[in-house]
Amino acid sequence: MNFDLNEDQRAFVELAQQFSANELAPNAARWDAEAIFPIATLKQAGELGFCGLYSDPEIGGLGLSRLDSALIFEQLAMGCTTTTAMLTIHNMATWMVSDYANAATKAKYGEQLCSGELLASYCLTEPNAGSDAASLTTKAVKDGDVYVMTGSKVFISGAGETDVLVVMARTGEPGAKGVSAFVVDANAEGISYGRREDKMGWNAQPTRMVNFDQVRVPVGNLLGREGDGFTIAMKGLDGGRINIATVGLGTAQQAMNDAIVYVNERKQFGKPIAAFQGMQFKLADMNTEMVAARQMVRLAAFKLDNKDPDASTYCAMAKRFVTDVGYQVCDEALQCFGGNGYIKEFPMERYLRDSRVHRILEGTNEIMRVIIARRILLADSQAIL
Repeated sequence: MNFDLNEDQRAFVELAQQFSANELAPNAARWDAEAIFPIATLKQAGELGFCGLYSDPEIGGLGLSRLDSALIFEQLAMGCTTTTAMLTIHNMATWMVSDYANAATKAKYGEQLCSGELLASYCLTEPNAGSDAASLTTKAVKDGDVYVMTGSKVFISGAGETDVLVVMARTGEPGAKGVSAFVVDANAEGISYGRREDKMGWNAQPTRMVNFDQVRVPVGNLLGREGDGFTIAMKGLDGGRINIATVGLGTAQQAMNDAIVYVNERKQFGKPIAAFQGMQFKLADMNTEMVAARQMVRLAAFKLDNKDPDASTYCAMAKRFVTDVGYQVCDEALQCFGGNGYIKEFPMERYLRDSRVHRILEGTNEIMRVIIARRILLADSQAIL
């Protein structure tokens, strides 16, 4: 196996590094403190192709692999966790349009989503359907050439500021087989938005409830066929788990980078605190965990790209391990700063706040363990290698 990046991958990483350093990092603290959703910057990212990374080139996407996309997201997250997380969500929704919409819907939305001219939110979670997504109750009833949609979604990133919603709604029987997926104009009549949630982190993007009251959605806005929605959602979540793990990885890497600079500059007892063995051991452990996490997320992306039958399990393992490690590394990096790490003058507390939600969204880490355990406990199973 060759773990080195190829020439194209190195070029993607360099481009993402430049955008992250020039456009994201200098603004991240202000966006967080003032709860600014940086739409203009997201559109700039779209101009570089970052809004359609793994969508079809026929609609303006770059058509990259999930592994290539993960390399880019890691670099972007080093500049701003929250903005990069929003880009990953937008990419997931755009990919669903790219892969499952009919020709007319692709023509209407595809290029504008890939360019960042339109921004998208993904609507799956409901007040009473979180981990048990197959129990969702938002309904879409066919009425001639439209579906009439009624229900509510919660914890929707970008809601109230984005232009397009990809919505999972029930069109048939109870359970997973009765769920369908739709593209919905975010400003359609009958859609209303709740208050902006006051969150621990991810403050540079709005999170709101979305209410659908007799919203009329054209039949042509169906993604795939009726009943395909849950399958589409789960395929989206495989990639989404890699994405959010990668965002956590990039955030933790930046936290560690900052900590290394700080411990070499900060002096106590007449020498830099980096000179103390206790600090050296801490940094050694952090770096080892980061290298392991990076290889795991890239392995999962490779498995997904190659349609490995166990790709979903690898994605779940990567999400569980990498988001836990990312949070722990951010916590240890803050500890390296001592009291200064707790002060908002330094970015460490923001890294920690922004990283905490990664262990919850795209399926909690407890649910990831359920997915992994079910696979390894199959009657004829052996451990995943």
